[in-house]
Amino acid sequence: MLLQQMDGDIKLANAEPKHMEKTLDKLKECGCGISIEKDQISLKAPNKLKTVDIETEPYPGFPTDMQSIFVATLIKAEGTSYMKENIFENRYKYVSELKKMGVDIVQEDRKISITGQEKIKATNLEAMDLRGGAALVIAALQAKGITEISNIQYILRGYESLDKKLQKLGAKIVIEEGE
Repeated sequence: MLLQQMDGDIKLANAEPKHMEKTLDKLKECGCGISIEKDQISLKAPNKLKTVDIETEPYPGFPTDMQSIFVATLIKAEGTSYMKENIFENRYKYVSELKKMGVDIVQEDRKISITGQEKIKATNLEAMDLRGGAALVIAALQAKGITEISNIQYILRGYESLDKKLQKLGAKIVIEEGE
């Protein structure tokens, strides 16, 4: 999978906002403008995200499944954000891959700090699992240049037509034969 940078506002149709309240609350805390109409969510991201501190919790708390995705989202936030994983051990396999991109991220047991920065570098990455792979995709979309992610069967298994959905948002993604 090859990825290049993208920007833009999004609309998510056929959504259940009630099931995503904690995630939407954290996005608002980061400075995102969010409007909800029945089963549709519209999001407009600011030029610079604000930092946020998050701890995963059982439903209805902040979902552990969003942990890696939020970490990747906070790569360019102003300042330092913190994430604490309270549900599963070994959910930070993707952190070493983010470091290859020059991401300023420090892990201590179940807590990580992410210090935002202007630029991260495109490089070759390897997905280790579904959610960590999704985090790599989000990070790659923030890097200048082309990032290649291998071992994408995890990502493709869990996120149907992810490449096509992100292309509709302006991403440049190519899934090469044999991946």
